[in-house]
Amino acid sequence: MTTNLRLPAIEIDQGRGQRVYTFAVDAKLIPSFAAIHRAGRADDGRTLVGYQRPEVVKHIRAIADYIESDRPMIPNALTISFDATVTFEPHDLNGPVGYARTGDLVVPIPADPNLRPGHLVDGQQRTAAVREADVDTFPLACCAFITGNEAVAREQFLLVNNTKPLPKGLIHELLPGTTTKLPRVLERKRYPAELVAELNLLPWSPLHDRIRTATRPDGFIKDNSVLRMLENSLTDGALYRYRDPHTGQGDTDAIIELVTNFFSAVATVWPNAWDAPPRKSRLVHGAGIIALGFLMDTICDMAAEPGSIPSTNRFTDELRRVAPHCAWMSGHWRFGTDHVRAWNEVQNTSKDQQLLANHLIRHYIEAVRGTPASQIQPNAA
Repeated sequence: MTTNLRLPAIEIDQGRGQRVYTFAVDAKLIPSFAAIHRAGRADDGRTLVGYQRPEVVKHIRAIADYIESDRPMIPNALTISFDATVTFEPHDLNGPVGYARTGDLVVPIPADPNLRPGHLVDGQQRTAAVREADVDTFPLACCAFITGNEAVAREQFLLVNNTKPLPKGLIHELLPGTTTKLPRVLERKRYPAELVAELNLLPWSPLHDRIRTATRPDGFIKDNSVLRMLENSLTDGALYRYRDPHTGQGDTDAIIELVTNFFSAVATVWPNAWDAPPRKSRLVHGAGIIALGFLMDTICDMAAEPGSIPSTNRFTDELRRVAPHCAWMSGHWRFGTDHVRAWNEVQNTSKDQQLLANHLIRHYIEAVRGTPASQIQPNAA
């Protein structure tokens, strides 16, 4: 059986068919009509569902302690996304005054919690704190919108949290599911994030389930390392030729083919280093992944037929040229006559990424052209 909760509200017309609703409600009631849609993967393993990060217990307890204090005040509003079962009944049928009108927001509370009409877009920690606090009631201000599209709720979640310390991994997973215009820093990462998701989800990809994300926490290659490797190549490398600089999109099939061919070759040439975790292998470490991306670009420039994508076998042959100069799991990196480091002293910093990339590129060019590595001055990063 479904009951209705009637909430006095103000409807604000923001133009272009967009309306938002402001109201107050006892936050103890919010779980009865709004769920927290946590980020995860559907049964098919590919489809991203939800968008919320996990609860932070210490943060919730701190807010709850404040709510239990003598004079608590939480002025910032929660954001809730409602589906079309929620309706607004205006008080004045003659129309709004200016941009707004008052009325009742009619929110159904179903007996089955799986049919709740709302999702909490912003404010899960505050709501959880009220739930845990030893108080009978605690009203909170809310701002809501009605939509049947989860992508809209996901986009609002990104926009609301853009200036907050949202985990980067969660941002990267949410970006491919958005379509609205985002701040430039996020807009630039949307297509590379889509590629990261594909590389991690495709069963035949050498990176399948190896990239650590919010919904794939068992991966051991950091998503940000793969993202940066792709960004570098899309900006000024082998993948640039497959990208439309005006739209930011690209020939995804061709890009995926090139990257999977390359990393399949990496796995063939260095199988032990490819299967080891970063603490035991600098190949799957951030510095290694980013440096290998620059080497991939160089191989495509020097060894690929114009307009063609090198096969896995071709990449394998080219990578074997630099294999004697690599110390992914043991030994020393010999970056120069007076610059020798133990294999695990290479760190995931911009300086070391460039150092490692230039080392690989110099020895590759030496093997192809015969020019001594000491005389080659690449500038990979």
